Amino acid sequence: MANNLSSAQEEQVVVFQLMEQVYGVDINSVYEIIRMESITKIPRSPHFVEGVINLRGRIIPVIDLGLRFGLGQNERTQDSRIIIVEVSGQTIGMIVDSVQEVLRIPVNTIEPPPPVVNGVDAAYLRGIAILEERLIILLDQNKILLDEEKDQLMQANFGA
Repeated sequence: MANNLSSAQEEQVVVFQLMEQVYGVDINSVYEIIRMESITKIPRSPHFVEGVINLRGRIIPVIDLGLRFGLGQNERTQDSRIIIVEVSGQTIGMIVDSVQEVLRIPVNTIEPPPPVVNGVDAAYLRGIAILEERLIILLDQNKILLDEEKDQLMQANFGA
């Protein structure tokens, strides 16, 4: 019975790579994952906002997650992807280096994040999953944007 209980306490995450680190985001917040496409630049947008894309008639703001975390910008490759997620009621795209897999992570393997993880402020993180020989940094997608940045994107009428 204890095994049944523990197997039920899992989270399903989309695992992706960004700047040589492995991250995970709750699969329930992910709408879809698309290949890189042409992004239309938006004047006077925050430095980490790459621009917008037209996703089947819907305008979606796209952010560079590396720039957002202050890690710099990686070169786009054939493996680069845009993960379309829901962030506090707003749909955005996040550019990542590659998407690796979908994983079920036992909740009991998730530890609280230290104040800084590989240069990424813990404010964006909700934990670190320790899986055998892997560490997966779990993002809190609702904290990727500050309230004022969410307002900026809403005022520009991107997405929603």
